[in-house]
Amino acid sequence: MASSLSSHFLLQLVLVTSIIQFSSAARTFSVTDQTQEPLLFQYHNGPLLSGEISINLIWYGKFRPSQRAIVSDFIASLSSRKPTKAQPSVATWWKATEKYYNLVKTKKTSPLLLSVGTQVLDESSSLGKSLSNKQIVQLASKGGQKDAINVVLTSSDVAVEGFCSSKCGTHGSSLSAQKINGKRSRFAYIWVGNSETQCPGQCAWPFHQPIYGPQNPPLVAPNNDVGLDGMVINLASLLAGTATNPFENGYFQGPKEAPLEAASACPGVYAKGAYPGYAGDLLVDSTTGASYNAHGVNGRKYVLPALFDPSTSTCSTLI
Repeated sequence: MASSLSSHFLLQLVLVTSIIQFSSAARTFSVTDQTQEPLLFQYHNGPLLSGEISINLIWYGKFRPSQRAIVSDFIASLSSRKPTKAQPSVATWWKATEKYYNLVKTKKTSPLLLSVGTQVLDESSSLGKSLSNKQIVQLASKGGQKDAINVVLTSSDVAVEGFCSSKCGTHGSSLSAQKINGKRSRFAYIWVGNSETQCPGQCAWPFHQPIYGPQNPPLVAPNNDVGLDGMVINLASLLAGTATNPFENGYFQGPKEAPLEAASACPGVYAKGAYPGYAGDLLVDSTTGASYNAHGVNGRKYVLPALFDPSTSTCSTLI
């Protein structure tokens, strides 16, 4: 369920790499020597999520309507039936996951078509302001469990087990509460926390000054919300991992307890020219000064992580 993020930078850049891994929805950390062999992802013969999938959003704690719109517009941008004409786009970024599906020769599988499903608001934080991993699964089960990914989003005043100390978000799977043909199927879930006040220098980089490493000025967040724009980066990373490795037997490298997945294999890379402490040569909005690398629906702009290209064994960016 947990995924490990590993960089290919020199060992003396360990501290910088740790920040980059955090910002890419890291769950556990390791650092390897730059001289290692290229990554070779393996397919472990398990099912990939395919077809039309609803993204159900469980909002835990208080989020403003404008904050919820940032995330829901991002989800709507992934497989929009009326995609934005502006390029590069969120839809183009998501289309890169199809390369994983195209490599599955023995199974009938089709790429994901994602859409915004139900949204559950738990503004009173019914389980308290400090959550265990078990409680995250409990919250995830509140969403529909058939043809769905349930995403739990916790507000900035909610502590989650391991949050900030070792992770910015997680993805996993759990048994469905309802039986289909006498059997319980598994459903996929994601958790992402708002790090605006708890650990922005880790989980909201590059929109916040990093705790360690080069102290370059932070980028201006494309939606003017450091916490939510950081959540989008982590959510995007985890969605790519969920699609291509939903049940711990899809595409990944390394042990399944700490795998490198589609986005976590490319920590801290958002555009060409990226290096430790520098996100890459992102586009800049001439009016707001905000950085971005993808256009979404409703005039939104986002920063999205590089994805590992299984056909070239390299990290691929939109720009």
